[in-house]
Amino acid sequence: MRNVILLNGAWHGSWCWTPITTRLAAQGIPSVAVDLEGHGLLARSPEARWQRPFDPAALATEPSPLASVTASSAADVLIEQIRTIGGGEPCVVVAHSMGGVVATAAAERAPELFDHLMYISAVAPVSGRPAASYFALPQNAASRMAPIFAADPSVVGALRVDGGDPGVHPYLRDAFYNGIDPATADAAIALLTTDFPMGIAAETLPMTSSRYGVVPHSYVLCEQDQCIPPDLQRLLIGEIDAASGAPTKVFELDAPHSPFLSHPDELTGIIASAW
Repeated sequence: MRNVILLNGAWHGSWCWTPITTRLAAQGIPSVAVDLEGHGLLARSPEARWQRPFDPAALATEPSPLASVTASSAADVLIEQIRTIGGGEPCVVVAHSMGGVVATAAAERAPELFDHLMYISAVAPVSGRPAASYFALPQNAASRMAPIFAADPSVVGALRVDGGDPGVHPYLRDAFYNGIDPATADAAIALLTTDFPMGIAAETLPMTSSRYGVVPHSYVLCEQDQCIPPDLQRLLIGEIDAASGAPTKVFELDAPHSPFLSHPDELTGIIASAW
Protein backbone atom coordinates (compact mmCIF):
# COMPACT_ATOMS: atom_id res chain seq x y z
CA MET A 1 0.00 0.00 0.00
CA ARG A 2 1.44 3.34 -1.03
CA ASN A 3 1.99 5.95 1.65
CA VAL A 4 1.30 9.64 1.11
CA ILE A 5 4.09 11.86 2.41
CA LEU A 6 3.26 15.52 2.98
CA LEU A 7 6.08 18.08 2.94
CA ASN A 8 5.66 21.62 4.23
CA GLY A 9 6.91 24.84 2.68
CA ALA A 10 8.92 27.72 4.12
CA TRP A 11 8.39 28.59 7.81
CA HIS A 12 5.68 25.94 8.20
CA GLY A 13 5.98 22.41 9.59
CA SER A 14 4.29 19.05 9.60
CA TRP A 15 1.59 20.64 11.80
CA CYS A 16 0.04 22.43 8.82
CA TRP A 17 -1.11 19.14 7.29
CA THR A 18 -3.32 18.06 10.23
CA PRO A 19 -6.60 18.88 8.41
CA ILE A 20 -5.42 16.75 5.47
CA THR A 21 -4.06 13.71 7.34
CA THR A 22 -7.34 13.56 9.28
CA ARG A 23 -9.38 13.50 6.09
CA LEU A 24 -7.08 11.06 4.29
CA ALA A 25 -7.37 8.68 7.26
CA ALA A 26 -11.16 8.88 6.99
CA GLN A 27 -10.78 7.56 3.42
CA GLY A 28 -8.41 4.78 4.48
CA ILE A 29 -5.39 6.46 2.87
CA PRO A 30 -2.17 6.19 4.92
CA SER A 31 -0.32 9.48 5.16
CA VAL A 32 2.54 10.97 7.15
CA ALA A 33 3.44 14.66 7.40
CA VAL A 34 7.19 15.23 7.73
CA ASP A 35 9.23 18.30 8.63
CA LEU A 36 11.36 19.98 5.99
CA GLU A 37 14.94 20.33 7.23
CA GLY A 38 15.16 23.45 9.38
CA HIS A 39 11.43 23.43 10.16
CA GLY A 40 9.09 22.03 12.80
CA LEU A 41 11.06 19.83 15.20
CA LEU A 42 14.08 20.26 12.91
CA ALA A 43 14.00 24.06 13.34
CA ARG A 44 16.64 26.14 15.09
CA SER A 45 15.93 29.75 16.03
CA PRO A 46 18.32 32.68 16.38
CA GLU A 47 18.96 33.50 20.03
CA ALA A 48 17.77 37.07 19.49
CA ARG A 49 14.27 35.75 18.76
CA TRP A 50 13.82 34.88 22.44
CA GLN A 51 15.91 37.51 24.23
CA ARG A 52 14.12 39.88 26.61
CA PRO A 53 14.10 42.77 26.35
CA PHE A 54 13.67 42.11 22.67
CA ASP A 55 16.13 43.80 20.30
CA PRO A 56 14.93 44.01 16.66
CA ALA A 57 18.41 45.11 15.54
CA ALA A 58 19.92 41.94 17.00
CA LEU A 59 17.34 39.80 15.22
CA ALA A 60 18.12 41.62 11.98
CA THR A 61 21.84 40.83 12.16
CA GLU A 62 22.34 37.54 14.01
CA PRO A 63 23.53 34.80 11.61
CA SER A 64 21.03 32.02 11.15
CA PRO A 65 21.74 28.71 12.90
CA LEU A 66 20.36 27.14 9.70
CA ALA A 67 22.77 28.86 7.32
CA SER A 68 24.45 25.55 6.45
CA VAL A 69 21.20 23.93 5.25
CA THR A 70 20.99 23.56 1.46
CA ALA A 71 18.52 22.10 -1.01
CA SER A 72 20.82 19.07 -1.27
CA SER A 73 21.03 18.48 2.49
CA ALA A 74 17.27 18.92 2.84
CA ALA A 75 16.73 16.49 -0.07
CA ASP A 76 18.87 13.91 1.70
CA VAL A 77 16.71 14.31 4.82
CA LEU A 78 13.54 13.90 2.74
CA ILE A 79 14.91 10.83 0.95
CA GLU A 80 15.62 9.18 4.29
CA GLN A 81 12.12 10.07 5.50
CA ILE A 82 10.55 8.53 2.37
CA ARG A 83 12.72 5.43 2.67
CA THR A 84 11.79 4.96 6.32
CA ILE A 85 8.07 5.55 5.88
CA GLY A 86 7.73 3.48 2.72
CA GLY A 87 10.14 0.72 3.74
CA GLY A 88 12.03 1.35 0.52
CA GLU A 89 8.90 1.24 -1.62
CA PRO A 90 7.81 4.27 -3.67
CA CYS A 91 5.44 6.79 -2.08
CA VAL A 92 3.18 9.61 -3.21
CA VAL A 93 5.02 12.80 -2.21
CA VAL A 94 3.05 16.04 -1.87
CA ALA A 95 5.15 19.22 -1.60
CA HIS A 96 3.89 22.69 -0.77
CA SER A 97 5.50 26.01 -1.73
CA MET A 98 9.30 26.03 -1.19
CA GLY A 99 9.07 22.39 -0.17
CA GLY A 100 8.81 21.86 -3.92
CA VAL A 101 12.48 22.81 -4.28
CA VAL A 102 13.51 20.02 -1.92
CA ALA A 103 11.10 17.45 -3.36
CA THR A 104 12.41 18.24 -6.85
CA ALA A 105 16.01 17.67 -5.73
CA ALA A 106 15.01 14.43 -4.01
CA ALA A 107 13.16 13.17 -7.11
CA GLU A 108 16.31 13.68 -9.18
CA ARG A 109 18.45 11.85 -6.62
CA ALA A 110 16.08 8.97 -5.88
CA PRO A 111 13.33 8.72 -8.53
CA GLU A 112 12.69 5.10 -7.55
CA LEU A 113 11.16 6.32 -4.26
CA PHE A 114 8.52 8.48 -5.97
CA ASP A 115 5.29 6.86 -7.12
CA HIS A 116 3.96 10.35 -7.79
CA LEU A 117 5.11 13.90 -7.04
CA MET A 118 2.36 16.45 -6.46
CA TYR A 119 3.25 20.11 -6.19
CA ILE A 120 0.91 22.51 -4.38
CA SER A 121 1.56 26.13 -5.35
CA ALA A 122 5.19 25.11 -5.29
CA VAL A 123 8.51 26.27 -6.67
CA ALA A 124 10.20 23.61 -8.78
CA PRO A 125 13.53 24.93 -10.11
CA VAL A 126 14.01 22.52 -13.00
CA SER A 127 15.34 25.00 -15.58
CA GLY A 128 18.93 25.27 -14.35
CA ARG A 129 18.52 28.35 -12.18
CA PRO A 130 18.05 28.56 -8.38
CA ALA A 131 14.67 29.03 -6.77
CA ALA A 132 15.63 32.50 -5.53
CA SER A 133 15.96 33.76 -9.10
CA TYR A 134 12.22 33.32 -9.66
CA PHE A 135 11.44 35.98 -7.05
CA ALA A 136 12.76 38.71 -9.36
CA LEU A 137 10.73 37.67 -12.40
CA PRO A 138 7.84 39.81 -13.70
CA GLN A 139 5.51 36.87 -13.04
CA ASN A 140 6.23 37.31 -9.33
CA ALA A 141 5.41 41.04 -9.25
CA ALA A 142 2.04 40.51 -7.57
CA SER A 143 3.56 38.65 -4.61
CA ARG A 144 2.75 40.19 -1.19
CA MET A 145 5.85 38.73 0.48
CA ALA A 146 8.13 41.78 0.71
CA PRO A 147 6.80 43.32 3.96
CA ILE A 148 7.19 40.14 6.04
CA PHE A 149 10.98 39.96 6.24
CA ALA A 150 12.83 40.92 9.41
CA ALA A 151 16.42 40.77 8.11
CA ASP A 152 18.57 40.99 5.01
CA PRO A 153 19.08 37.38 3.86
CA SER A 154 22.57 38.21 2.58
CA VAL A 155 23.50 39.20 6.15
CA VAL A 156 21.87 36.39 8.16
CA GLY A 157 21.84 33.55 5.61
CA ALA A 158 18.08 33.03 5.83
CA LEU A 159 14.72 34.47 4.91
CA ARG A 160 13.68 35.58 8.40
CA VAL A 161 10.23 36.41 9.71
CA ASP A 162 9.30 37.64 13.17
CA GLY A 163 5.97 36.03 13.94
CA GLY A 164 6.12 37.58 17.40
CA ASP A 165 5.68 41.06 15.97
CA PRO A 166 1.94 41.91 15.84
CA GLY A 167 2.74 44.57 13.26
CA VAL A 168 3.75 41.92 10.71
CA HIS A 169 0.67 39.71 11.25
CA PRO A 170 -1.50 41.53 8.67
CA TYR A 171 1.18 40.95 6.04
CA LEU A 172 1.53 37.28 6.95
CA ARG A 173 -2.23 36.83 6.75
CA ASP A 174 -2.25 38.62 3.42
CA ALA A 175 0.53 36.51 1.90
CA PHE A 176 -0.27 33.07 3.33
CA TYR A 177 -3.79 33.00 4.72
CA ASN A 178 -5.98 35.45 2.79
CA GLY A 179 -9.61 34.42 3.16
CA ILE A 180 -8.89 32.04 6.05
CA ASP A 181 -10.72 32.72 9.31
CA PRO A 182 -8.63 34.99 11.57
CA ALA A 183 -8.46 32.57 14.52
CA THR A 184 -6.98 29.82 12.34
CA ALA A 185 -4.61 32.25 10.63
CA ASP A 186 -3.38 33.57 13.97
CA ALA A 187 -2.84 30.04 15.27
CA ALA A 188 -0.77 29.24 12.18
CA ILE A 189 1.28 32.43 12.52
CA ALA A 190 2.13 31.48 16.11
CA LEU A 191 3.63 28.21 14.85
CA LEU A 192 5.80 29.63 12.07
CA THR A 193 9.54 28.95 12.14
CA THR A 194 11.71 32.08 12.23
CA ASP A 195 14.26 31.19 9.51
CA PHE A 196 14.01 29.63 6.08
CA PRO A 197 17.55 28.71 4.98
CA MET A 198 18.77 30.68 1.97
CA GLY A 199 20.80 27.63 1.01
CA ILE A 200 17.59 25.96 -0.14
CA ALA A 201 16.59 28.88 -2.33
CA ALA A 202 20.09 29.67 -3.62
CA GLU A 203 21.30 26.26 -4.80
CA THR A 204 21.18 25.43 -8.51
CA LEU A 205 19.87 21.90 -9.02
CA PRO A 206 20.79 19.74 -12.02
CA MET A 207 17.78 17.94 -13.51
CA THR A 208 17.87 15.06 -15.98
CA SER A 209 15.15 13.55 -18.13
CA SER A 210 16.28 10.04 -17.19
CA ARG A 211 15.77 10.62 -13.44
CA TYR A 212 13.53 13.54 -12.49
CA GLY A 213 11.86 13.34 -15.89
CA VAL A 214 10.45 9.85 -15.31
CA VAL A 215 8.62 10.70 -12.07
CA PRO A 216 4.82 10.98 -12.56
CA HIS A 217 3.74 14.40 -11.40
CA SER A 218 0.92 16.90 -11.04
CA TYR A 219 0.44 20.48 -9.86
CA VAL A 220 -2.25 22.16 -7.77
CA LEU A 221 -2.50 25.76 -8.98
CA CYS A 222 -3.93 28.07 -6.31
CA GLU A 223 -5.76 30.87 -8.12
CA GLN A 224 -5.95 33.25 -5.12
CA ASP A 225 -2.32 32.84 -4.07
CA GLN A 226 -0.71 36.11 -2.96
CA CYS A 227 2.60 34.51 -2.05
CA ILE A 228 3.46 32.64 -5.27
CA PRO A 229 1.21 34.36 -7.83
CA PRO A 230 -0.74 32.27 -10.37
CA ASP A 231 1.34 33.74 -13.23
CA LEU A 232 4.51 32.40 -11.62
CA GLN A 233 2.88 29.05 -10.94
CA ARG A 234 1.97 28.77 -14.63
CA LEU A 235 5.55 29.59 -15.67
CA LEU A 236 6.81 26.86 -13.34
CA ILE A 237 4.32 24.36 -14.75
CA GLY A 238 5.61 25.08 -18.25
CA GLU A 239 9.18 24.47 -17.12
CA ILE A 240 8.17 21.20 -15.43
CA ASP A 241 6.52 20.13 -18.70
CA ALA A 242 9.76 20.81 -20.57
CA ALA A 243 11.96 19.05 -18.02
CA SER A 244 9.79 15.94 -17.85
CA GLY A 245 8.87 15.73 -21.51
CA ALA A 246 5.22 15.23 -20.60
CA PRO A 247 2.33 17.58 -19.82
CA THR A 248 1.77 18.22 -16.15
CA LYS A 249 -1.67 17.28 -14.85
CA VAL A 250 -2.93 20.55 -13.37
CA PHE A 251 -5.66 20.95 -10.77
CA GLU A 252 -6.94 24.52 -10.46
CA LEU A 253 -8.15 25.45 -6.99
CA ASP A 254 -9.83 28.76 -6.13
CA ALA A 255 -7.73 29.00 -2.98
CA PRO A 256 -5.00 31.08 -1.30
CA HIS A 257 -1.45 29.91 -0.67
CA SER A 258 -2.46 27.57 2.15
CA PRO A 259 -5.27 25.36 0.78
CA PHE A 260 -4.67 22.78 3.52
CA LEU A 261 -6.31 25.33 5.84
CA SER A 262 -8.73 27.08 3.47
CA HIS A 263 -9.94 24.16 1.29
CA PRO A 264 -9.04 20.91 3.11
CA ASP A 265 -11.87 18.85 1.62
CA GLU A 266 -11.08 19.83 -1.98
CA LEU A 267 -7.34 19.36 -1.49
CA THR A 268 -7.83 15.97 0.14
CA GLY A 269 -9.83 14.86 -2.88
CA ILE A 270 -7.07 15.97 -5.23
CA ILE A 271 -4.40 14.14 -3.22
CA ALA A 272 -6.58 11.03 -3.06
CA SER A 273 -6.78 11.03 -6.87
CA ALA A 274 -3.01 10.55 -7.04
CA TRP A 275 -3.13 7.69 -4.56
